[in-house]
Amino acid sequence: MEWTRESRYRPYAQWDAKTLLELQAKAAKSPYQLKYHIRPSSGLLNDPNGFSYFNGKWHVFYQSFPFGAAHGLKSWMHLISEDLVHWQELGLALTPDTPLDSHGAYSGSALPIGDKLFLMYTGNVRDKDWIRHPYQLGAWMDKNDQIEKLPEPLITQPEHTTDHFRDPQVFQHNDHYYVILGAQDKATKTGKISLFRSKDLKEFTDLGYLDFTQAEMGYMIECPNLIFVDEKPVLIFCPQGLAKETVAYDNIYPNMYLVGSDVVLDEARFVAGENTIQNLDDGFDVYATQAFNAPDGKAYAISWVGLPDISYPTDQEEWANCLSQVKELSLKDGKLIQRPVKAMADLREAGQLISPDPKNNLAKQQLVAESGEQYELKLTLDPDQKGTLHLAGNADLSQSLDLEFSTGADAHLTVSRANAGAQFATEFKTTRTLELLADQKLELDIFVDHSLCEIFVNGGEHVMTLRFFADVGPKQIALTAAQAKLNYRGTFWKLKNI
Repeated sequence: MEWTRESRYRPYAQWDAKTLLELQAKAAKSPYQLKYHIRPSSGLLNDPNGFSYFNGKWHVFYQSFPFGAAHGLKSWMHLISEDLVHWQELGLALTPDTPLDSHGAYSGSALPIGDKLFLMYTGNVRDKDWIRHPYQLGAWMDKNDQIEKLPEPLITQPEHTTDHFRDPQVFQHNDHYYVILGAQDKATKTGKISLFRSKDLKEFTDLGYLDFTQAEMGYMIECPNLIFVDEKPVLIFCPQGLAKETVAYDNIYPNMYLVGSDVVLDEARFVAGENTIQNLDDGFDVYATQAFNAPDGKAYAISWVGLPDISYPTDQEEWANCLSQVKELSLKDGKLIQRPVKAMADLREAGQLISPDPKNNLAKQQLVAESGEQYELKLTLDPDQKGTLHLAGNADLSQSLDLEFSTGADAHLTVSRANAGAQFATEFKTTRTLELLADQKLELDIFVDHSLCEIFVNGGEHVMTLRFFADVGPKQIALTAAQAKLNYRGTFWKLKNI
C-alpha cells in the first residue's frame, strides 16, 4: 500500500482484526523470517526499549508499528525471558492513547524501583501544523505487567534544544536518579546528550549537555546509554551526520561507543582520557543499541538490526527488521568485548566437527553440504592463511555470503554481501573490512538465522552484524583458497527455534 501521513497515523482502533491477522500470516510464511531472534509478528520493528531485569525475569520492549513495514504510529511490544535467549511475547504494552503521546510512544528505558518497573519514554505529539512536541513521560508497571501512565510530563523540551529531543535512559547512580537524552542543540544544530538529575523521579534538574568529546557529533544524537562495564563508564550512542573524518564508518548512521576512566554526573563530565570513539558493530545493520547493568553488575546489550531511512527486501512482505541476540559486555585493553550469552549454547543440536579433508588437495573444501537456514559455526583459521569462507552458497558458489580473510602480514577480514541474493542499500557499499593483527590465528563464531548473520571475531573483540536475503534453495558452507590447502578446525551446529 502507499503510506500516506493519514494511514501512518491512523489510530489502532481503526484497523480491523482481519487485516492484522493477514499481515501476521504473511510474515510467518516469509522465507526470510527469523526463528531464534526477536522479530515482528507483523509490520515494523525498530528500537529496543526498556531492557531490564524485574520480578525474576528479563524484560525487553521494542518499537512496533504492527500494520506494515512503515514508520507509523509507534507502540511498545513487550517480551520476557528467563535466560536472555528464549523470549515470550506478551503483546502491546505502551500504546499511543493519550494527548501526550498521540503520535507515538517513542523510545525509552526501564528501571526497577521497589516492587514496580519504572518506564520512561518519549511521547511524540504533532500539532495541527505538524510541528513536533516531544514529552518525556513516565509509567509504572506492576508485577502483573499492568502499566499505569503518569498524567503529566516529567521533562519538557528545554529552550536550548530543537524538537529533536528524545530517547531517555533513566538510571540510578549513588543517591540520585539521572536521565540522559538524545538532543539537537538549537543554536548550532549539532548532536548533543542532555543530562537531568532527580531525587524522586518527579522534579528534574537540567544539568546541561554531557561533556564527553571535543569533536562535533553531527546534527543529532539518538539512543544514548551510559553503563558500567568492569567498573568503567561506557557511553553508547548513535550520532547522525557524523563526519567520517571524526570516526570512519560506512553505514548511513553509525552506532558508537566510548570507554571512560570516570564520569562526574553532577558536573556533566564523562572523562575519556586517551580513549577514542569506536564503532560498536563493524557490520552493516546495527543501530539503537540498548544496554543496562543487571542486578549483579554485569552489562548486557541488545540492538536493532535495521537502519533508519533504509529499505529492506521484506518491506514488500509488510514486515521489517529484528533484534540482535543479547550480548554480554566486558573490557579488554580499553576496548569493548561482546560475547553471546551462555544460554545461546542451549539452542545447539548435535555438533559436527570440521577439519581439512586429507584426501582433498583442491582449492575448494566443502565444510557443510547442506547448512539449512539457522546454525552456528565456530571456525579457527591458522596464521598465514588466505581464502574465502562462503556461507549460504549455492551449488557453484556463484551466490554466497563471502568472508574473505588473510591471517598473514596483511591480516584482515572482509565481509561481502554483493553476491548474497537480493541487493539493497548498495549506495553504502556491499563490503565491510576489519584490519586484524598480522600473523595471528583468526577465530570466528558465526550465527545465521535465515536472513540475519552475526559474526563474532576473536572472542568478541569485533562483531559484524548484517541482513542478507539469499535465494530460496539448498545452501552449502565452503572454503576456497588460492593455495591448495588451508589449516582450520571448527564445529557446526544446527540451532533450534526459540
